[in-house]
Amino acid sequence: MKTILIVDDDLTLQAALTRRLQQQGFGVVNATSAAEALSLFDKDRPDVVVSDVLMPQMDGFEFCRRLRASPSGELVPFIFLSSLGEVESRIHAHTIGANDYLVKPFHPRELIAKINGLIERAEKIQAQVERLVGQVRSQADPAAATPEPLPLTPAEAKVFWEVIQGYTNKQIGERLFISPRTVQTHLSNILSKLSLENRSQLIRFAFEHGYQTPSETAETGQS
Repeated sequence: MKTILIVDDDLTLQAALTRRLQQQGFGVVNATSAAEALSLFDKDRPDVVVSDVLMPQMDGFEFCRRLRASPSGELVPFIFLSSLGEVESRIHAHTIGANDYLVKPFHPRELIAKINGLIERAEKIQAQVERLVGQVRSQADPAAATPEPLPLTPAEAKVFWEVIQGYTNKQIGERLFISPRTVQTHLSNILSKLSLENRSQLIRFAFEHGYQTPSETAETGQS
């Protein structure tokens, strides 16, 4: 069952959307604020996020920015629902990473169609990625030479290995006993030295160039 996270402080609209989505076979998680939504997202990643823009304390734009800045929320399909119909608002939404933008009032069938479309697209992308990974693994030479040493300091190298295992800055800080800010500083230096732009590119770089995590290296040596 696909899960939709609805973020809206309008309880009437939230209840109506929940009912319609559940009738279509979706699981629904509700949040009345962006802060609550971030907490729920960290606990159980939904398949699609549907969010209002105008909310107290933290608006939907900031909520979207924070999701897109985190590894777990970087690619999750995101739809805005808003009474703000200006072109500038819609452009801004797409600029910060939203996949779609519906202006209130809207027809629930249109929202459901957009949700289904985004889920189908995400599944196709995932299948394509898995196919490509399978091809790379099948073509890989187990006797390939050890990859070139990274141009990193010992501290940066430690952060590199943690990042490519998918840990967040907070988790890396806890594992290495340093602050998240220090982790981010090391990560910025790593990206600069390797001419990369973000964590996703770094993980892809590590995979394509044969940089295995310590556990993977140990398993390879035992086989």
